[in-house]
Amino acid sequence: MLELRPLPHRTGVLALGARTLVMGVVNVTPDSFSDGGLHFHVQDAVAGALRLAEEGADILDIGGESTRPGHAAVSAEEEWARLSPVLERLATAGRPLPPISIDTYKAPTARRAIALGASIVNDVWGFQRDPEIAGVTAEAGAAAILMHNREAADPAIDIVSDMLRFLERSVAIATRAGVPEDRIILDPGIGFGKTFEQSLQAIAALPKLKGLGFPVLLGASRKSFIGRLFEPPPPPPERLPGSIAAHVFGVLAGADIVRVHDVAAHVQAMRVLDALRRPA
Repeated sequence: MLELRPLPHRTGVLALGARTLVMGVVNVTPDSFSDGGLHFHVQDAVAGALRLAEEGADILDIGGESTRPGHAAVSAEEEWARLSPVLERLATAGRPLPPISIDTYKAPTARRAIALGASIVNDVWGFQRDPEIAGVTAEAGAAAILMHNREAADPAIDIVSDMLRFLERSVAIATRAGVPEDRIILDPGIGFGKTFEQSLQAIAALPKLKGLGFPVLLGASRKSFIGRLFEPPPPPPERLPGSIAAHVFGVLAGADIVRVHDVAAHVQAMRVLDALRRPA
């Protein structure tokens, strides 16, 4: 029997354990690895978010800066210029929407996004890049997704040990700032500062990550390690079967939430998986 536990966030509570939660990705960027700017324009981003909600997303993760390998960093001002019109339109969409997660490591962006309705702060640097973002999250009562990351991949290190130590520090930063433990989610950061082999090792080590005592989010959708298994590598939009396979493995290894680009397909796959794990 799987553990049922609530996940409070700024505007409500998500139920963990009853079924696998699906987070839909909306990249308001011109250079995302996965879609190459599909949602860069405001109307496209809003339409994409509404479509993912209709497909069954439990959370919408909206970001204004690409964090793919080799990405060009953008200022908080540029990031907000991309995000604000999208969040404003969603706030006045006139229909119920799932909780919004803001994908940023910048405190000013997180603060502004929360003011426009975001309930979760998803930080790809696990609160270890901007010293103010943990306090912003705590003050607002938002939930926090803390991801493992490195400036560069190092094939010589034990990536699992590094991931666990990094995320233990992230949790300590979050709780010292006042984020309650029941509002913290951990993410192994697949593809971030990891070699191909280390990304596979990080997914395989999800039971150890879960052993830290927090819910786990897995984001393997369309990642490069999937393409590396084939010759020639399929482009990101053609990696759906591999994405589902990785996420099914991850859920069986302890993941509670999957972060995906293809929501409808993952909702169906996760519902079948959940039913098989809990036969009548």
